[in-house]
Amino acid sequence: MNAATPDLLVVDNISKNFGGHQAVSQVSFSLKAGSIGGLIGPNGAGKTTLFNCIAGFMKPASGRISLDGGAIAGLAQYDVFAAGLARTFQIPRPFPEMSVLDNLLVAANEQAGERFWNNWLRPKLVDEQERQTKEAARHWLNFVGLSDLEQEPARILSGGQRKLLELARVMIAKPKLVLLDEPGAGVNPVLLDQIVDKVSALNAEGTTFLIIEHNMDLVASLCQPVMAMAQGRLLMCGDANTVLKDPRVIEAYLGNAA
Repeated sequence: MNAATPDLLVVDNISKNFGGHQAVSQVSFSLKAGSIGGLIGPNGAGKTTLFNCIAGFMKPASGRISLDGGAIAGLAQYDVFAAGLARTFQIPRPFPEMSVLDNLLVAANEQAGERFWNNWLRPKLVDEQERQTKEAARHWLNFVGLSDLEQEPARILSGGQRKLLELARVMIAKPKLVLLDEPGAGVNPVLLDQIVDKVSALNAEGTTFLIIEHNMDLVASLCQPVMAMAQGRLLMCGDANTVLKDPRVIEAYLGNAA
């Protein structure tokens, strides 16, 4: 990544506590546009809480977060989404009885038809946007390999297929930054390879990612930079090879396992 590449995400001195428990303590890092950042650490390190603060699911107790130069810390999650940040979850939650295709259509952002008066005042615009949205949804279903299942209810999908659907669902919103929460968790090796390939392809086209992941092989192959957390604090940030071999990171994992 070129040093002149601008920072897309800046996390500055973020803290979050729950009563007397300090879940995240003064965490700071930045992520350049076009990169794939990895956020690692043992269970309880504060990774998900930090993710939730970035995505607008929680309000940090202190600190600043900016996305593409705009402040997002403390904004509601729909405002963060509108600013260009989308996230997936460790356990995907599609609308189970809706079709695979419709699960993507509901994720499209800034549709004229969402304002009911446009359906009477500007019907041609609404119809054209709906056509374009359906075309985009089919493009992303084809991209993740789910085109043959577009009319099937989402409940029939396997865990790995649901993660692919969720990836397609965030991409239809044209995000600037995608937060992926453990994309490798509970996924068989074949589908995991597909997910890695799709993330790599999207990144090559300019999409920026921040990934929580426990699969160190995935982190080593995809992520640059890597941020390691332990006990709510950021231990270090650097290239994957350096971070994964650092004694402090190894101790954080082994100490947690012990």
